[in-house]
Amino acid sequence: MNAMKNRVQLIGNVGNDPEIKTLENGKKLAQLTIATHDYYKNDKGEKIEQTDWHRVTAWGKVAEIIEKFVVKGKEVAIEGKLTHRSYDDKNGEKKYITEVVVNEILLLSK
Repeated sequence: MNAMKNRVQLIGNVGNDPEIKTLENGKKLAQLTIATHDYYKNDKGEKIEQTDWHRVTAWGKVAEIIEKFVVKGKEVAIEGKLTHRSYDDKNGEKKYITEVVVNEILLLSK
């Protein structure tokens, strides 16, 4: 059961060209968003599409793959873990971030 703790799997479309950073130690960081879509019928029987946006971060080899092959609109499958963090912005206000830290990525579309 430990393998199932804090495990996230998403299939969706990349919402922006990934932002790639190279840190001082040479390690790569990739940040992007992924849109997932779900459909349901409302009480009138109309088909409704719901889109959710997910903040995604990848490090190291996975970030290098993203840098080379991932662009806005590409369909991808990711697996990782959900993380939460906070920081104080330049005005001293506390900001909260929830993101998926990617362990694996599969490129699905051409």
